[in-house]
Amino acid sequence: MRLSVVAVGKLKADYARLGCADFFDRTRRLVPVDVIEVKDARRGRGGDAIRWRADEAQAIRAALPQNAVVVALDERGLGWESRAFAAWLGEQRDRATPAVAFVIGGPDGLDPTLRAEARRVWALGPATMAHELARLVLAEQLYRAAGILAGTPYHRD
Repeated sequence: MRLSVVAVGKLKADYARLGCADFFDRTRRLVPVDVIEVKDARRGRGGDAIRWRADEAQAIRAALPQNAVVVALDERGLGWESRAFAAWLGEQRDRATPAVAFVIGGPDGLDPTLRAEARRVWALGPATMAHELARLVLAEQLYRAAGILAGTPYHRD
């Protein structure tokens, strides 16, 4: 099973770039992970967030691995405790799911149709967070889940 993170835009903040690089590198020692950045919509004054989200959704769909189980990250989703998330990933691995893709929208969030197409909508917490921070939290949770499945000591009860 291959994990993919499909995210809108490049990471600009140092904390996010460095943190994601560290956690994705650690995760790759346990499971294959691809990070795919799609171009964010060109935003202008007096713009249209609905159109921007739709344009970004089109780019995300084009970047998704074939036959991937899609998990959309969105504040409207359900929470996932770390061990339960790891167990779900383990189930996907055991079912020989070829790819699981985690989708993160841009500054205006995800297009509702893309969110509706996802197998699961995951809220990283009850608070709204910047999409760069969401990618960092996802990177850490992927490493944590891979560590739980591999039996490493990173996750402590």
